[in-house]
Formats: sequence, structure tokens, C-alpha cells
Amino acid sequence: MSQILWTLQSFRHLLKACIAERDLFTGKSLHTIYVKSLLPPSTYLSNHFILLYSKCGHLSSARHAFDHIPDPNVFSFNAIVAAYAKESLSHIAHQLFDQIPHPDLVSYNTLISAYADRGETQQALFLFEEMRKMDLDMDGFTLSAAITAAGKDVGLVRQLHSLAVSGGLVSFASVNNSLVTYYGKNGLLEEAKKVFYGMGEEVRNEVSWNSMIVAYGQHREGSKALNLFQELVSRGLYVDMFTLASVLTAFTCVEDLIGGLQFHAKLIKAGFNQNSHVGSGLIDLYSKCGGGMLDCRKIFEEIPSPDLVLWNTMVSGYSQHDEFSEDALYCFRHMQRVGHNPDDCSFVCVISACSNLSSPSQGKQIHSLAIKSEIPSNIISVNNALITMYSKCGNLHDARRLFDRMPEHNSVSLNSMIAGYAQHGIGMESLRLFEQMLQTSIKPTSITFISVLSACAHNGNVEEGKKYFYMMKDKFGIVPEAEHYSCMIDMLGRAGKLDEVEKFIETMPFSPGSIGWASLLGASRKHGNMALALKAANQVLQLEPLNAVPYVVLANMYASAGKWEEVATIRKLMRDSGVKKKPGCSWIEMNKQIHVFVAEDSSHPMIKEICSYLEEMLIKIRQVGYVPDVRWSLVKEDEVVDGEREIKLGHHSEKLAVAFGLISTREGEPILVVKNLRICGDCHNAIKFISAISGRKITVRDAHRFHCFKDGHCSCADFW
Repeated sequence: MSQILWTLQSFRHLLKACIAERDLFTGKSLHTIYVKSLLPPSTYLSNHFILLYSKCGHLSSARHAFDHIPDPNVFSFNAIVAAYAKESLSHIAHQLFDQIPHPDLVSYNTLISAYADRGETQQALFLFEEMRKMDLDMDGFTLSAAITAAGKDVGLVRQLHSLAVSGGLVSFASVNNSLVTYYGKNGLLEEAKKVFYGMGEEVRNEVSWNSMIVAYGQHREGSKALNLFQELVSRGLYVDMFTLASVLTAFTCVEDLIGGLQFHAKLIKAGFNQNSHVGSGLIDLYSKCGGGMLDCRKIFEEIPSPDLVLWNTMVSGYSQHDEFSEDALYCFRHMQRVGHNPDDCSFVCVISACSNLSSPSQGKQIHSLAIKSEIPSNIISVNNALITMYSKCGNLHDARRLFDRMPEHNSVSLNSMIAGYAQHGIGMESLRLFEQMLQTSIKPTSITFISVLSACAHNGNVEEGKKYFYMMKDKFGIVPEAEHYSCMIDMLGRAGKLDEVEKFIETMPFSPGSIGWASLLGASRKHGNMALALKAANQVLQLEPLNAVPYVVLANMYASAGKWEEVATIRKLMRDSGVKKKPGCSWIEMNKQIHVFVAEDSSHPMIKEICSYLEEMLIKIRQVGYVPDVRWSLVKEDEVVDGEREIKLGHHSEKLAVAFGLISTREGEPILVVKNLRICGDCHNAIKFISAISGRKITVRDAHRFHCFKDGHCSCADFW
């Protein structure tokens, strides 16, 4: 008898070791021995086999072990509930939970955590309340799960925080770590710091340090995050992949590529460079801080088994750079081919790439795929990305229809729709939607006001713009940043209030950045103020010596005034400084293919038909009042033969793209053309006439905004 007891004790000890080490092979062998043995059925051993299989991710085996227990107890149910919860099958977990005769604390903790991890807030909090009504004593795990489940309800978390203090649960590291994480995510850095620095040294663990490092990173206080990491290392605490990824986030926040490169070298020496989680942090750093997408690709290829998060990071990296948007789509498709099902983050990233490409067909395909996928149709982040995509593809109608169908909105939803109207020149609708926003519980953000001020600038609503600018701080406590001041400079400048612009700049709390001075430069050009243009151009060049825009604008202004010697001087300065003008190009999507044009292009296979049609159209629009504006040809009159300046104007890239679109589509079908630079003034005038003659709606998305031409008018009302 003693030998049997000794054997049973050894068996139990070995089984526990297999569970602790996730040793599935040995565990399965033990299970086989147990089944074939003459030992009586044991609920205790069956419970531990369920634990083994669930922790090793073998749900079917865990369920099989559960179904063969002669008399399941609470422990048995808890184990199988945890297994289903781990596999994100919370509905089955809840069905089993309802079968438990007398659920205990572990039962509730398991299911509350499952719902919290899946973002099913209401279910998790309902169970939490039910548990409290039953007078079950909660522990740290209960409260941690409830905090995770609280969503955006900061008031609820403050109540849970108070409950932790009054119930003596602040001694649990898990509770404090959940609070630090929650406060950090929801913009309450000071609260996160109070919790972290208020924890006792015996309570604070590696997760605590990591949570605080992440919180600092989320608030763009990268230097503090890095200092905290150095302190963590000096204390000899264990550093895991999550800590390292958080440090990489800190380097990204402070845009310290050099420091990030040095840290990358240390990661390689420590052998962490092949870790998928760390790899995501590295790709994010390189893609956002100028390391280059080729380096991102190398990092990606070093990782033997990329997970979904890593694929998403790669797609996101590509989508952040316009020139790599097609690579983002290819990466997304490749991810699917190797067996990963896209999640909401995947869709947000790839939809952003479609927005950059202004590809309606690709965007609609991705939208259809999102509808057919397993992710819920009401995921707000995906719908927000789709609103932006449809707006940038010139389809404001579908953007608004999607917006109206959303069950709920957040600030990003409203920001996206407000920005869409502003970019399309429908400023009044943009401001109307903003006023409606002010009547809701959704507070405007810094980004909201950028769109609102931009709408005012492009519509000439100066007084409204001033009101909204001062409303930012007075009503919402939002301190205006450089972009807001740039919008004000742009708004006043476009309206011709150049004296007021100069006074506004003098009262600013900081000097205008390159965007602000560039806005003033554009306004000076519009209103022919050469002296102010020179001042603004010099300021831009001091900040960005290789920026070609100041040279090009000044050359255009001198050319318009017939000052060709000054034009030559500007061009020589550009050559001597090594500055190159970005070549202008326009593109249009036709039958799921992108057709690209540059000025005087002859490479397109249909170029003869395009030029023939364009020449006929130019004759027609001349007959109804179009006069070529040769100031945009930038060629000295005595240097060309008669009519050559008009011919050059007629072959600008946007005119070629529009002509190709008109001959390649059905009568009445609208077309969308995208240009990488600001639309040419002569092309703007010509396309207005073309829209009237052809009876078509022609939309041109340039580097700044949309120009929607219809019946001889543009949505910008020539205020651009």
C-alpha cells in the first residue's frame, strides 16, 4: 500500500512539473499511463490534465479530459472555463460557468478576465457586480480584471481604485500594475505616476516598471522612460521582451534614431533581435524616425516566425510612407497567404495605404473583405479609417453614409468627417458638423481644431476662425500648437490681411515653423507682395535649406512680373545649393490600374489619342472664354517660338491625366485625378471649362486639398 501511495505522489509531482514547464509530450505520456493503469478514477488528476492541456493550447484534449471526469467539481469547471477563455471562446466559457453548482472566486475571476481581455466590458462588469452581491471576497485578480474591463469609464476606475484602497488590495502588484496601465492609456499620466511611485519596493515588480515605462512612452516623455529603464537595469531586475519593446517605443517618441540604433546593437548582442515582439518595436522605430523601410524589411526577415502583430507593424510602416503604399497592400496580401487572418489593426493599416494611393477599387475591396471577416462590423477604428479612405478617394457621399450608419462615434470619427468636408472645400458643412459636435458629450481635440481652422482658411471665414482659435484654450483648455498657428497664418494670408498676419506672428509665443512661413509665402504669392515673400522664403530656407518650394515660388513670382534675370538668379542658387525641384506628376486609376503622367509625357501607350483629344478640347474651351495663362509656363517669351508656351501649358501632367480619364470612361462618369504637388493655376482654370464642356464631374486631389470641378465651377471657389 505504501508503495502505491509513493507512486501516486510521484505521479502527481511529475504531472505538476509538466504543467509548470508546459511539457506537453511528457504530460501526454503520463495521461496514457494513467488511463491504462488500474488506478481508480481521480477528479484531482483529471483536473490537472485539463490544466496541462489548456496551458499548452490543446483545447480539444482539455475538453475530452473534462468530459471523462466521473464527478466534476468546481476546480474541474474552473479549469475548463479557463481553457475556453484562453482560446477567446468566452460564450462557451460562460455556458460552462452557468453549470457550476456553486461558483467560487476562481470561477468568477476566470470568466471576468476572459471578457475583459476580449473587450466585452458589459459582460465582465455584470459578473463583477453579481459576484459582489453574493458577498464573495474579491482578491487582486478580481479587481485587476475589472479595471481592464472598464474601457473608457475613468470614473469607474477611480471608484475601483478607491475600493482597492479601502479593501486593502493595494498590496497586490497586479492591481497597481493595472491602474498604472489604465491611467497611462487614458491620458492620466500624473495618476499613473502616483500609483507607481507610491507602491512599496516589495510590491513593485518587473511588470510595474514596464507599465510605467510604457505610460511615459505613450505621453511622449521618452527621456523619462529611458531614465526609468536605466534605473531598472541598475537594480538588477529582469528585463523581458515587453520591457525592451517599451524602451524602443520611448526612442520612437523622442525621435532618437541614433539612440535607437545603439540600442538595436545591444539587442543583437543579447539575442533579442529575433523576437517577434521586439522586432515590432524596431520596425516602428525605423519607419517613424527615418531609418528606412529597407532596414525594416531586413529586421522583419530576421524573425523566423512572424506573428500577426509583427505583420501589422510592417503593413503600418509601409502605409506611413506614400511611396510605399503599394508595398503595404502587397504585405497585407502576403500576410493572408501565409495563414494569418487580419484583425482590426490590420484593416486600419491597409485602409490607410489605400487612402494614400487614392485607389477607390482597392479601398472597396478591403472594405468588402472587412465585412466578410470575423471582426465585428461596429469596430469604430476600422470605420474611422474607412471614412478617411472614402474622403481621400473623392467619395464624400460614401464617407458620410458610413458615418451616419455607425452605431457610435468618437472624436476620431468626427475629426475624419470634419476634415473630409474641409479638404473638399465644403467648409460650411464642416463647421456645421463641428457645431453639432459641441452639443454632444464628445469633446473636440487638438486635431479637430486643425480641420476646423483649415475649413475657415479655405472658405475665407476669418471671424469664425478667430473665434474657434481662441475657443481652444478658453473653453477646452487646449494649448494651440504650431499647426494651429500655421492655420491662422494661412487663413489671414489667404484673405489678404497681410499686415494682420505680420502682427499675429509678432505676438506668437514661438517663431513660426517651416509650415507657418510656407503658408505666409503662399499668401504673399497670391497677393503679389514680393517683399513679404522674400522674408518668408528666407525663413523657410533657414529651417529647411534643401526645400525647393521657396525657390520655385520666388521664381514663379519673378516670372509673372517679367523679371527673368531674377528668375535666372534663383535657378542658379538652386543648382549651387544642390536643391532639386520635385518633379510634378499626376495619376489616375482606371480598371484597377494606376496610370501616371508627367509634363509633356510621351511614354503612355495612348499618348497620341490623349494629345489629340486634349487639343480638340482646348479649342472648344477657348471658344467659350478660356485664355491660357502663360505665366505658369516659366519660359521667357523671347526664348521660344510662337505658341510654344501655350503648347507646354497644354501638356501639363494634370491635363494629360484628365484627358485620359475622359476618353477612357463612359459619358457622365466622374473621374478622380491625383497630383503630388499643388495644382497649376492654368490647369485649374482650364479644367473648370473642361468640366462644363464635357458635362463631367472632375475631381483633382493635389498636395493640399480637393478641387471638385463641375459645370464650370470649382468647390474651392477659386480661393486656394
